[in-house]
Amino acid sequence: MSGKDDDRKPLTKLAQAGRKAEWTGMPGQPGGIVSPPVWRASTILYDDVAHLRRAAGSSTHERLFYGRKGTPTAWSLADALTEMEPGAAGTMLFPSGVAAIACGLMAVLKPGDQLLMTDSAYDPTRNFCEQILKPFGVETVYYDPTVGAGIASLLTERTRAIFLESPGSLTFEVQDVPAIVAVAKEKGIVTLIDNTWATPLFFPALGHGVDISILACTKYIVGHSDVMIGSVTASEAWFPKVRQTAYLFGQMTSPDDAWLTSRGLRTLGVRLKQHQESALAIARWLNEQPDVARVLHPALPDCPGHELWARDFSGSSGLFSFILKGGDETARAALIDGLAHFGIGYSWGGFESLALPVDPARYRSATIWEAEGPAVRLHIGLEDPADLIADLDAGLARFRAARG
Repeated sequence: MSGKDDDRKPLTKLAQAGRKAEWTGMPGQPGGIVSPPVWRASTILYDDVAHLRRAAGSSTHERLFYGRKGTPTAWSLADALTEMEPGAAGTMLFPSGVAAIACGLMAVLKPGDQLLMTDSAYDPTRNFCEQILKPFGVETVYYDPTVGAGIASLLTERTRAIFLESPGSLTFEVQDVPAIVAVAKEKGIVTLIDNTWATPLFFPALGHGVDISILACTKYIVGHSDVMIGSVTASEAWFPKVRQTAYLFGQMTSPDDAWLTSRGLRTLGVRLKQHQESALAIARWLNEQPDVARVLHPALPDCPGHELWARDFSGSSGLFSFILKGGDETARAALIDGLAHFGIGYSWGGFESLALPVDPARYRSATIWEAEGPAVRLHIGLEDPADLIADLDAGLARFRAARG
C-alpha cells in the first residue's frame, strides 16, 4: 500500500508497512519470512546485453540495477516511511539527517532563489545555508518561528521555499504549520519541514499540507543510538525531483543500516508512548522547582505555542529544555556533570537519557533569545522516571550550591 489511500491506524502501519510479498518470500514457495532480509550488493548481473539495455532504458526505482540505487532492504524501509505519511508519493534514504536536509533543499533551490528559514532551526541546517547555499547563489532569510500567516509579508518574487522545524529542537517554538502552508500554496512556494521531534506518528506533515518532510531517522526511528540515517518523504509533485537529486549526488544508505532502522521502526509506537509519558512527568516536576525559571515543553499548558501543539499534534516526544533561575556556566556544569542516569552527548531519540547545555542565543539572527539563566536540554529515555527525577533533584542541589 502507498501513503495515499490507506485507512489502517498508525500502529498497524508500523507493524505492517514495507513488507511486500516479493521482499519477504521466495518465488514458488508458500508463506515467507516476517522481515525483509539484508540484501547487500554493488554489482547486479544481467542475463545478456539485451537484458542490460532494457534495464538501463527503464525506471530503476525499486528495481535491481546497481547497488547505489538500493536493494529491497532499503526499499522496504523507504516504503514503510512513505506509508506513515498520508499523501506521500515516496521516500529517499540518506546517510544522515543532515544529508537529508541538504538534499531536500538542493532539490528545490537554484541560484538566484530565496529561502525562508525558521530562526529556531537546527544548527547544522543554518550552517548548510550559510556555507553551501550562500556561495551557490541562494539567499537565506531567517524568520521568527512564531510568525504564522504573517510570513506573507516576507515573501518576494525570488522566494522559492519555506523551511520549518516544529517544534524547534532547542527552544521548542511550535509553528503554525497550516497557516504557513496556506500562504505558500497560494504563492506556489514549496514547504519543507524537519519533523524529527514528532515523527509522522505524532505529526503527519504531508497530511497538514507540507510538500517535503525530513527526518533524522538516527533519532526516534532507529531508537537505539547506533545508526546514522536520514529520510526525505515528498508529495507527488516533488518526489521525482527529490529522487533525481539524491541519485545525482550519489546519496544512499547501507542495507545493514536500513535493516536496523526498519527494526527500530516496528517499535516506534510503544517507545514514543513511554518517552512521552516519562518526559511529561519530569517536565511537570521541573516546572514546580524553585530553581527552574521555565520549562520549554509544548505539551505543558503554560508553554508558549501549546494551543498550536494541542490543535495539530497527537502526542509529544521525550525532548525538551528548561531554563535555570540565574547561575552561570559553572553552576550549570555542576548540575550536569554529576548526573548519574543522564549521559552527556549530542543527538537524542535513543533508549538512554541525555542532558546537554545549550545556548540558543548563538544561533539566532531574526529574533533575540533572552532567558533568566542557562538552558539545559533533556532527552528522556526509557529509564524509570522516578530515578531520573531523583537524579535531577540532586543536580539542582549542586546547581544551588555552585550558584551561591
